Amino acid sequence: MGWFEALVLGLVQGLTEFLPVSSSAHLRITAALAGWDDPGAAFTAVTQIGTELAVILYFSKKIGHVLVAWFYSLFKKDWRGHPDARLGWLIIIGSLPIVVLGLFFQNAIDHSFRDLRITATMLIVFGVILWIADRVGRKTRDLDHLTVPHGLGFGFAQALAIVPGVSRSGGTVSAGLLLGYTRADATEYAFLLAVPAVFGSGLYKLTDIGKNGVPAQWGPTILATLVAFAVGYVVIAWLMAFIKTKSYLPFIVYRIALGVVLFVLVFTGALAPDAGPAT
Repeated sequence: MGWFEALVLGLVQGLTEFLPVSSSAHLRITAALAGWDDPGAAFTAVTQIGTELAVILYFSKKIGHVLVAWFYSLFKKDWRGHPDARLGWLIIIGSLPIVVLGLFFQNAIDHSFRDLRITATMLIVFGVILWIADRVGRKTRDLDHLTVPHGLGFGFAQALAIVPGVSRSGGTVSAGLLLGYTRADATEYAFLLAVPAVFGSGLYKLTDIGKNGVPAQWGPTILATLVAFAVGYVVIAWLMAFIKTKSYLPFIVYRIALGVVLFVLVFTGALAPDAGPAT
């Protein structure tokens, strides 16, 4: 991977990680259209660390309160009912599904799930699901209403993002809207829930970089991660302001249109389903 390729993929990662359009799908499609090798699940997981650092910076005050309250709840009974302590425990509970499914489907994540026909299908299907959720969700609950079953519901939705095209934020937000949460609270919890999952995945996949006889290219990977961090922070700030007054419709239309275009490219032979084999 060259420096220019890393710069482009870092920009794509930062722009799409927090929008409900699937960053892994966009990295996969960008590489395929440019004729580059598929950056692979390992590269995607590591660069996502950069975008999650942006989440930590943007929500630093909230995350600090959650960590303090959660820590006190371990030793002080009167802290266990604190909203921030509950949120901390529910982030842990909500992270369990992606750990289990991520380990169970590890081989498929690295290979069969990266078929562009699957990516196109997931873009369209989960675009429709997001549209339904945004239309029928009551949007009356905030994070103080979060329960263990709801946390697991968010978590299972997040776990579906192991398939490129689903979208970690899109799947999680869809679940939140269907459970009756406001757009802002569903989105905030989706971002917070992603932090342990993405850091865990990124650190786990660090050892995969440079495998299969390909020299580890740490310089370009670090560049892509830093670019993803800077761009991701700007996108978070924009999206949190956007969803307070607007619906997810523009992203829904974009997902479906991109999925259709991708299907056309694959079935006309312009792109092979496995274009840009993973290294």
